[in-house]
Amino acid sequence: MKLNSLLLMSRLVKKSPSVCTDLPLSSSDVCNKLHLMKEFLRSSYGPTARLKQVHNNIGGSVVTSSTSSVLLQAIASSQPIISLIRSSILNHVSRFSDCGLFAAVFCLCLLEQAGQCGLRKNVMIKVNKHLLALCTGYLQQEDCGCKVKLDFCSSQSLITLARSVISSKPTCVLTEPESDHISRVAVQAFLLTVPCNIPDTVRLGRTVTITIEGHSVLKSAVFPGLLLSMPENLCFDSLCSPLHVVLFSISLAGDLSEIGDGRIEMHQGVDVDSQILDQLLELGKQVLKDGVKLFLCQKVIHPVLQHYLRCNGVIVIERLGVSLMEPLIQLTGAQPVATLHATIPSTVYGKVHNVCIRQFGSKTMLHLHPAGETAICSMILCHRNETMLNELKLVCQTTELVLRLTLREPFALLGGGCTETHLAAYVRHKSKNEMSESTSVLGCSQTEYLLAAEAFCHSLELVATSLEHDGGTSLIDLTHAHHWTLPSDVTEEHLEGVMAPCGCGVVESCQNKTRSYLDTKYAGFSPAPLLTASPLQATVLDSFTAKVNALGVAVETANLVLDVRYVIQDVN
Repeated sequence: MKLNSLLLMSRLVKKSPSVCTDLPLSSSDVCNKLHLMKEFLRSSYGPTARLKQVHNNIGGSVVTSSTSSVLLQAIASSQPIISLIRSSILNHVSRFSDCGLFAAVFCLCLLEQAGQCGLRKNVMIKVNKHLLALCTGYLQQEDCGCKVKLDFCSSQSLITLARSVISSKPTCVLTEPESDHISRVAVQAFLLTVPCNIPDTVRLGRTVTITIEGHSVLKSAVFPGLLLSMPENLCFDSLCSPLHVVLFSISLAGDLSEIGDGRIEMHQGVDVDSQILDQLLELGKQVLKDGVKLFLCQKVIHPVLQHYLRCNGVIVIERLGVSLMEPLIQLTGAQPVATLHATIPSTVYGKVHNVCIRQFGSKTMLHLHPAGETAICSMILCHRNETMLNELKLVCQTTELVLRLTLREPFALLGGGCTETHLAAYVRHKSKNEMSESTSVLGCSQTEYLLAAEAFCHSLELVATSLEHDGGTSLIDLTHAHHWTLPSDVTEEHLEGVMAPCGCGVVESCQNKTRSYLDTKYAGFSPAPLLTASPLQATVLDSFTAKVNALGVAVETANLVLDVRYVIQDVN
């Protein structure tokens, strides 16, 4: 007994007190971790970004990606400040799906610049809030120089926006023709989910994605209606249209789990299995009597009921899963049946125009054609291997949400770093011109205000320079404040011969324009608008709604971190 007590005491460890850290941003360890996170995410930003492979040090699968949602979910840190930033960015991505890396890099640059300029934290917070309001106010103006109105009379601007999202993810490993093809497929799928007849309450449809590994990306396609995995050895004769459909959301396997909670009383000598099977067959007889030709079930169907229905010419598909229920309800108009112990009312039946079999690689799919106008479509995505295919599927989902955001705000921002450099030039010019009024409102000196504004603007420019990963140099033209990249093999003497357009593709050449390197100081100026007879035709666009929100998330998260005085951490 005494030996057991000693062994038990040896296993007990005294609980350690929580650790309290004062002014965490003054800790070199915290600053080093923030810098490491910034460089990690900066190198994942843009079309030529470096891929990342994340592996937990205690095992598990290897994650290969350059997408913020995947990377931030895969990495973990014991540092609360890192976890706070990570959670904030992931919350933005969960709502808007795009611009996660922009928000993260900008936030971390703001924190680093705040530490380097040496200003009081409360001054940085107030100036950051003021300049954020300046940026968002400018972006909402009709004459904003970095905003483009999307023309829904033509699909070209939507394809450009989709291509910008898709080509920014190098893990997809797409050639230019493949990027163009997937962009068109994504826009086509988006347009199919927008209902033609707009009622009082607009309800967008759904895109169901089916992935096929080992085939060319150029074989990817979109189809109106719904594609379902077809059971083996399923064959049927030509059927008269429309076809009546019944949809079950419960298990029809004959088990008792679907009956619900409560007591079950059985008479002695009663065969429960036979009773339930008889009930299932009665159900089958009723749907046959009602003219049902397509029998769908979210869960499992008893083999005897399947055989009975198929022998009577009914197409039976089971194990659909919960994710397909809502698209099926929208497509067929059927209401899911959740019981087998009551007569099925005729109002719950739906219908489809027709069904046919389609072959995609090794997959055989049953194509349900809608009986009328529908906002449901199926996208077949093909790629050469699993990693690329998973990333492509994620990127296409992001693209769909970005395109949906344009229905609420039909605008886009210039991409390729041009919005960042344009905003930096605008804020720098505006803050100098309105310095007296701003400092009196914010309660800081003019020197403090200019230092904080410079840190804000330089952080925006650092985001633009993050797009370059091949040793090139970033420039800004001092007329329109667009972003340019000078390749590493081009010297200053040969700069005049560089005819490449700016990052967004709107300004064709920086010849005959005064320019400056982004890592050097230049005189403040007000960006001149681009005067063209036709609307701006950018080759790279960013989501307006997602980027405006990401801008706010980055500044607010940085301010929150700057405002942290103590970190209390449980180390047990």
